[in-house]
Amino acid sequence: MAPQPLVLRDVHVPPAPSWWPPAPGWWLVLVGVLILVAVPLAWLYWKRTRRARLVALFDRNCTSALAPPMQVASASELLRRAARRVDPKADRLQGEAWLKFLDGKQGSDFSQGVGQLLKDGGFRPRIDPRQLEQLRDLARARFVALMEGQR
Repeated sequence: MAPQPLVLRDVHVPPAPSWWPPAPGWWLVLVGVLILVAVPLAWLYWKRTRRARLVALFDRNCTSALAPPMQVASASELLRRAARRVDPKADRLQGEAWLKFLDGKQGSDFSQGVGQLLKDGGFRPRIDPRQLEQLRDLARARFVALMEGQR
């Protein structure tokens, strides 16, 4: 008997892997990218909502006082509370030293500008509404900055 010739078959290449589901390494890369995007976005959202809550707190406390001198006193009280967060002794400052502290690194709006109203505005019988509005805007910005820990 004659040996039968061997039937050789061609090598079959397995099919290429499908794109879905991705390999475990790609899942880790995806999770890492999501974390790198989500954490800064969450931090920005938290910071903006915190700033909005601080502005609302300031406005609510200032406008709850009916008379303009009471509004000045309310703004001054809020500024002193916020200053305590930056420097524990800041709320004890008086007069020009207090206004210089409020100026901080931003300029001289408190010590030489409309901020002078904080010294005696709570005791005046009448206050110009335009001047009160300017003081409220200035004090609101400084209140938010102090609450965020900026000197």
